[in-house]
Amino acid sequence: MKLEGKYTVSVPQERAYALLLDPKVLAHCMPGCEALDKIAENEYTMRMKVVLASISGLFDGKVRIGDPNPPHSFRLTVEGSGKIGFLKGEGRLTLAPEGTGTSITYDGEVQVGGTIANVGQRLVETTARMLVKRFFDKLAAFTAYLPVNQ
Repeated sequence: MKLEGKYTVSVPQERAYALLLDPKVLAHCMPGCEALDKIAENEYTMRMKVVLASISGLFDGKVRIGDPNPPHSFRLTVEGSGKIGFLKGEGRLTLAPEGTGTSITYDGEVQVGGTIANVGQRLVETTARMLVKRFFDKLAAFTAYLPVNQ
């Protein structure tokens, strides 16, 4: 399924880019993330709890940053699997100045399989969009508390 959208955060582009690559910020903003640990340059192990309708489970996986072009863009790949199935997503995040803040545009693909895919494409798509929105809402809330010049 394809996911795309645009969000705005209240920090300058360079700061927004740095925050999006900070594992502590990512772990805080990713819904259900229980752990995000660096294992190599631009690569992290992840543990995440996923809840979809009446199905829930833990996923272990990896998060990778590719094609870094600071402070303009990077590719994000997320892979995880657990007892209820697997998920794989890849997308490009593009940052651009917008007023005193930064617009973040994302465009990517997500695949799910196993039991989690059996709940129906429409519910999976709605849940994926909700998780992306929660991520950016948490990021925006986080950046709202930072001084403007950071």
